[in-house]
Amino acid sequence: MESELQKLPPETTQTARPESDDRPLLKPDPTNPQLQVLQSQSSSPSIEELEKKYAPYVRHDVYGIMGRAELPWTEKVLLGIALVTLVPMRVVGATTVLVFYYLICKVCTAFSAPNREEDVEQEDYAHTGGWRRAVMMQSGMFLSRVMLFLFGFYWINESYRPIDLNDNSNNENGSKEQAEELERPGAIVSNHISHLDILYHMSSSFPSFVAKRSVAKLPLVGLISKCLGCVYVQRESKSPDFKGVSGVVNERIREAHQNKSAPIMLLFPEGTTTNGDFLLPFKSGAFLSGAPVQPVILSYPYQRLSPAWDSISGVRHVILLLCQFVNYVEATWLPVYYPSQQEKDDPRFYAENFRRLMAHEGNLILSDIGLAEKRVYHAALNGNNSMPTVFHQKDD
Repeated sequence: MESELQKLPPETTQTARPESDDRPLLKPDPTNPQLQVLQSQSSSPSIEELEKKYAPYVRHDVYGIMGRAELPWTEKVLLGIALVTLVPMRVVGATTVLVFYYLICKVCTAFSAPNREEDVEQEDYAHTGGWRRAVMMQSGMFLSRVMLFLFGFYWINESYRPIDLNDNSNNENGSKEQAEELERPGAIVSNHISHLDILYHMSSSFPSFVAKRSVAKLPLVGLISKCLGCVYVQRESKSPDFKGVSGVVNERIREAHQNKSAPIMLLFPEGTTTNGDFLLPFKSGAFLSGAPVQPVILSYPYQRLSPAWDSISGVRHVILLLCQFVNYVEATWLPVYYPSQQEKDDPRFYAENFRRLMAHEGNLILSDIGLAEKRVYHAALNGNNSMPTVFHQKDD
């Protein structure tokens, strides 16, 4: 599983541009130069042109662009039934699970000081040992699975490809233990489709992940994120010796690689979500340590609503998701990827080879656009009220 797949031909479709900050999506940004160019054109781009240019972010489900397509009366009836039956039960159930796990974390962290980084504002309870860590981890994995069940993910289709040095792997056999048998990976690297990705990974391996600093201060969720061992994004520090989130992440990756009791990191190197059919460029931060990584490919087969969190507001997406009677998720665990010496010396080369491997194994399309283009696409959708209608007419 080294770099023998680097011979795969690239399938890039777009031109890379710099990533932007974390302003809310689906809101027009008048300072965005790409948006200014788009708005300065004499005529608005057609829906076909937008879908072709920003293909990784296009929704193809029955709810259409931004979840605002005109629905058939049968779908409206189903939504009405779900709103008065499923949604209240799921909200109450999910809230109960969240509060219950918070209380477990509260008990496990009582009279215990968090682990702290010396030169950055990071603290966690994931390095707590003994019964405390065991209870937090096992209950967290179980309750995350319960949460997925409440959201309609009654079955999760998982496949594990065993390690075969002769490359005679078989998807139908193997286990996660086999995948970690030769050498423990420093991180789990996954494609990013939905906020549900984190729930799945919590239920499967309970990893740490990167989160905004504000998450640590949220009620209930803040303490849970510290028990997970989240690495918080800290952009405000101006200290000359500030190593930043990248430095903390790479230290944690090396620690997890060398110490089986250390929390493993979960990374989404694309930096944003897609509709599940594409794979965006990988940031090299996950590969700076040169440690082996565990690739996981997620997909969400759907019939009515795509669980992908793209081109739709968060509130609308959550409500529509709760209205689905059944949801599906599939996870493919590939063999641990062991980098060659050349890949260890060149993190960008490592990241690109790894991305091409995941695209090949997951039948994903490589794209070179990123978060900046995503914002332009969302702003264009937000500024053209006729698009949902056009989308629906095109499907008809």
